[in-house]
Amino acid sequence: MAETLTARAAANPRRRAQRRKRRLAVVFVLPALLLLGALVVYPVVFSIGRSFFDAGGERFVGAGNYAAIIDDPATLKALRNSTIWVVVAPLLLTGLGLMLAVLTEKVRWATAFKLVLFLPMAVSFLAAGIIFRLAYEQDPDRGVLNAAVVGVHDAFTDRAAYPTARAREGHGLTGGAGGPYRTEATVRPGRPVSLGFVGVAPDAMPAAAKAARPAADAAPGPDVIAGVAYLDFAPGGAGTPGTVDPGERGLPGMTVEAVRDGRVAASATTADDGSFRLTGLADGEYTVRLPAANFAAPYQGVNWLSPALVTPAIIAAYLWVWTGFAMVLIGAGLAAIPRDALEAARMDGATEGQIFRKITVPLLAPVLTVVFVTLVINVMKVFDLVYIIAPGPVQEEANVLATRMWLVSFGGGNDQGLGSALSVVLLLLVVPAMLFNIRRFRRSGA
Repeated sequence: MAETLTARAAANPRRRAQRRKRRLAVVFVLPALLLLGALVVYPVVFSIGRSFFDAGGERFVGAGNYAAIIDDPATLKALRNSTIWVVVAPLLLTGLGLMLAVLTEKVRWATAFKLVLFLPMAVSFLAAGIIFRLAYEQDPDRGVLNAAVVGVHDAFTDRAAYPTARAREGHGLTGGAGGPYRTEATVRPGRPVSLGFVGVAPDAMPAAAKAARPAADAAPGPDVIAGVAYLDFAPGGAGTPGTVDPGERGLPGMTVEAVRDGRVAASATTADDGSFRLTGLADGEYTVRLPAANFAAPYQGVNWLSPALVTPAIIAAYLWVWTGFAMVLIGAGLAAIPRDALEAARMDGATEGQIFRKITVPLLAPVLTVVFVTLVINVMKVFDLVYIIAPGPVQEEANVLATRMWLVSFGGGNDQGLGSALSVVLLLLVVPAMLFNIRRFRRSGA
C-alpha cells in the first residue's frame, strides 16, 4: 500500500507538468486557431450557407444557384477555360521545369541561369499582368511581341509603298480605297499618261522621292507607254488638280502595269522622280493599272488578345512566372538522385536519353507528382493574370471560375448567391488535389 501511494505521489507532479504544457501549448496555438477560424473556416461556412439564397440573401432558393451554373453559358465557358488551364498549364510547366533542371546540370553557370529563371517569381501577378498586357499590344509601336513579329515579317516581305494614297477623283483614275486603280480611258503606245494621287503625308514620302518636279516627259515610243505617278498636291495648295505642277513630287517604287484583254502585257516600277516606261507593247489599246499591293495596309502583327488566342496568351504569361518554381523544385529532387545509379548505367553503355527515360524520370516521379499537383491547385485559383491581361471585349472569352465568381459577385453582377455557389464549386474542385498533396507529404515524411 505504501509503495502504491508513493508511486501515485510521484506520478501526480508529472501529470501536472503535462497539463501545464498542454495549457501553454493551447495559449500559443489559440491566436493562430482564432485567426484561421476567422479568415478560413468562417468564410467557407458562410459561403456554403449563402449559396442557398438568392442574390439579395433574403429568399431561400435551395440548389437553384447550382442549377444556374449549369444553365449559364458564361459560367460554362469559364468552366471550360478552367479545364484548359488545369490540363495544359501544369503539364507544360512540369515538362519545362524537368527539361531546364536537367539542362542546368550540364552548364557551368547553372546558378546564374536558375536565378534569372526564378526572378519572375519575385514579381506579383498584378505586375506580371501589366507587363504582358503591354507586351501583347497589337500596335507594333507599343507591343514588343508584335514589334518583333512585324520586324521579321517585313524582313522577308516588301511593305506597300503608299498605304494611305488614293487617286485624285475625276482626273483619269478609277478604283476603290486600297486599290487597285486603273485609267478610266484606254491608252495607246506612244502617248504619255499622268497618274495623280493624294493622301500621302509629306513625312511619309520615301527618302528617294525628289523635291524637284517629276519627269512627266519621258519619251514615249511606238511600243512604249510612258508617264508619271506623282503626289497631286503642291505646297500651299497651289497648282491645278490633274496636272503636274512645279513643286509636286513623284512617287517612286510604285508598280505600274499595262493590261490588255485581262492579261498583263508589261510591268514597270516608278523611278525616283515617279516616271515609268512600259515597253515592248504591240499596237492597240491598254489600261494602265496600279495593283492593290501598292496601297495595302501595313502588316500589324498578331492580335494576341483576340477571342481565339487570349487564353493561350495568358497561359504563356503564367508559364513565365512559374517556370522557375518548377525548375527549382525538380532540380532539388534531381540533386538527391543517387549518382551511383547514373554512373552504373553509363558504364553499361546506356545513352543519355535512355538514362533520362528509364532512371531519372522514374526516380523523380514523386517530386514530379508533387509539383504537378501543386500547380493544378494553383491554376484552379488563378485570377490576377486573367483579369488584368484580357481586355474588356474579350473578358468573357478568357474567364475562369475565379474571375467569373468575382464578376458575378462584385464586378457588376451583384448576385452573391450565385457567386457563393461558384466559390463552393471551386473549393470542391481544389480540395481533392490538396488532400492528395497532403498525403504525399506525409508519406515522404514517414
